[in-house]
Amino acid sequence: MKIGNLQIDGYAVLAPMAGVADRAFRETCVRFGAAYVVSEMVSSKGLQFHDNKTSALMILSDAERPAGIQLFGSEPAVMAEAAKIAMEYAPDVIDINMGCPAPKVSCNGAGSALMKNPPLCGEIVAAVKNAVPVPVTVKIRKGWDRKSVNALEVAKICEAAGADAITIHGRTREQMYAPEADWEIIRQVKQAVKIPVIGNGDVVSAQTAAQLLEQTGCDAVMVGRAALGNPWIFAQINAYLSDPPRLFPPPGLNERMRVMLEHIRLMCAYKGERRAMNEARKQVGWYLKGMKNAASYRRRAGTLETWSQLEELVRDILTDNAAPSEG
Repeated sequence: MKIGNLQIDGYAVLAPMAGVADRAFRETCVRFGAAYVVSEMVSSKGLQFHDNKTSALMILSDAERPAGIQLFGSEPAVMAEAAKIAMEYAPDVIDINMGCPAPKVSCNGAGSALMKNPPLCGEIVAAVKNAVPVPVTVKIRKGWDRKSVNALEVAKICEAAGADAITIHGRTREQMYAPEADWEIIRQVKQAVKIPVIGNGDVVSAQTAAQLLEQTGCDAVMVGRAALGNPWIFAQINAYLSDPPRLFPPPGLNERMRVMLEHIRLMCAYKGERRAMNEARKQVGWYLKGMKNAASYRRRAGTLETWSQLEELVRDILTDNAAPSEG
């Protein structure tokens, strides 16, 4: 897939999940084969007011490239200025969020609320495109609700305004993250535009990734919640899409714990131990999913405050799950 002049070598990309897809997680997913990653969404107004926490979200490392910075907002001029500021962090792409369903975003006219105003979507794309020298992409949804399914209209407007690629989530804002995503709308968008289309929604395994690519003809798939505690999903997708397709086995317990520790260690390095361990509580919970006695381990994970406590938890998990020795 080529986004503007940027070559993306692979078919599985990481979704820009707020509060989750930080630098440590993005680097971890790239290590396991994610072909492209996007930052957590960044407030255009936050950048306008020089908010330090907002700026910190845009730090990208060489270990995670190619990488984009995602911006959200509803004012073309403010979004264009924010894109210029974002360029100080050398992103490979500027991505515009038109799909976030969170009330704190959409109630302010940004995110998925932009789907209710297609002309404004085009104005924002054009303003950002004129402001930066890198490719500009958009992430949209099927529509605002079942009465206003307008992904095709918005996609065409964004393409005409200069968008270099479109990611579409196959649900409306009203549906949030359930029920089943509509892959047919992804196929229709792919048929309607000439720029690359990335399909998003219900990619939970290598097999579903392959099915989405086949059924829609999209250029790549975006993996979101299925990657939480499971960065191996990118290696599994890559192996399954290889010629001939291969089934990549799930990681064993030792591997899961090793990668989890490496992931959280990166978080500590980038954010400091106190903040990182607070945020790591949910990450650890995801790595423990499906494990024997997972509920009790998650309760302990929910109180983590120090790196040493995490190491102790991992030691206990490995000891409790060790194979009994022969007598």
